[in-house]
Amino acid sequence: MWSKEKNAKPEMSIKHRDHLYRLIISQLIYDGHSTIAATLAAQVKAVPPCCPSSRLLNLVTIGLQHESDGQKESEEASNLNPIKEMLIGQGIDLEFDTNVICTAPEPSLYDTVYVTSHKEACRAGAFSPNGQLIATGSSDSSIKILDVERMLAKANDNAFTDNQEGQGHPVIRTLYDHLEEVTCLEFHPNKPILASGSRDCNFKLFDYSKSSVKKAFKTISDVEPITCISFHPLGDFMVMGTNSPVIRLYDVNTVQCFVSAIPSHQHTGPITSIKFEPNARYFVSSSKDGAIKLWDAVSNKCVNTFEQAHDGSEVCSVTFSRNGKYVLSSGKDSLVKLWELSTSRCLIVYTGAGTTDTQKHQTQALFNHTEEYVMFPDEATTTLCAWNARNASRQQLLSLGHNGPIRSIVHSPNSAAFLTCSDDFRARFWFKKQMNGE
Repeated sequence: MWSKEKNAKPEMSIKHRDHLYRLIISQLIYDGHSTIAATLAAQVKAVPPCCPSSRLLNLVTIGLQHESDGQKESEEASNLNPIKEMLIGQGIDLEFDTNVICTAPEPSLYDTVYVTSHKEACRAGAFSPNGQLIATGSSDSSIKILDVERMLAKANDNAFTDNQEGQGHPVIRTLYDHLEEVTCLEFHPNKPILASGSRDCNFKLFDYSKSSVKKAFKTISDVEPITCISFHPLGDFMVMGTNSPVIRLYDVNTVQCFVSAIPSHQHTGPITSIKFEPNARYFVSSSKDGAIKLWDAVSNKCVNTFEQAHDGSEVCSVTFSRNGKYVLSSGKDSLVKLWELSTSRCLIVYTGAGTTDTQKHQTQALFNHTEEYVMFPDEATTTLCAWNARNASRQQLLSLGHNGPIRSIVHSPNSAAFLTCSDDFRARFWFKKQMNGE
């Protein structure tokens, strides 16, 4: 009996040792010692790749604080477990979930279930907060709103396009109120309102609950073409980017406009992307000037700037992780980067998306709905590149079936579905049905 217990100890020791090596490698990457980390990973055969994490430092800190009181440490660890589980369920968090096994389907497994067409290039797309509606905008100045359940029903009937009108048709609204290209779309967080921006320098709000309404009920006019918009999570305010370097903050109800009182805080080039943080503490912006800026959502002041975030290339998109700890960015250098806001550092670079040196057009990088994968369309091949969000390992490519560059890509907030909008006039709705056991 003693002999069996003795033989069992080395097996447990190896398991714990491998886990400790992974923590050490993650800490080395987090601290910027990538070469040392790669050497150690090769020696101990760390598979899959480790992602940057300060978890080892945090564990050591906790251990030192409670070293003299083992009972207290045990109680505190048991109290932290529910919090840890909750954080893992809220998306990417490299402090806690460094070795999580992905449960969501890989993006390469999605299928096109519906295609809608405009008369000109399709340039903008959006999902409603509940994931039940999508909107597409075009250079022909039109906007379509489609029902997701109806698209899935059509797919089951093998009707993949919107050529036939009729009862149960997925396109529930077609809106005409802009005079030029629709550049950006966003649904209101808690009302049946769709916001749109356009090259005609107008921002418009549409009430899509009224089936007969084709025109906006509110218009905000600017002197520059609108490039990007983002609602405050409560819906009362909105930030807007234009071809001007100056960011506008609007009160949606009174249409009062605010700008930062410090001119030096502004970008020096046109704004390309803007997003509110889910907890409404900050918003983030990117620009053709190559910088990413973090703004205090209350004072409207810039609190951090990542200069030359993509080594001088234009920054095309920025978006927050759900917990607000990270910003995901993409640039015309065809690189996608994950930035940690607490340390103002780039933690992970997702590489291999571009088959050419630089992109000609802007597009977006995004998380899937569980933040387990990062997605980015390759302009040259019109394929979708995907990576494990935590360790940047490449996933299988997905041919997107478009005959032109992908100008907008958005993922459903709560299901395995995404939308691609292309210069080939079409928007494709992609979906992955969860099978039993998945």
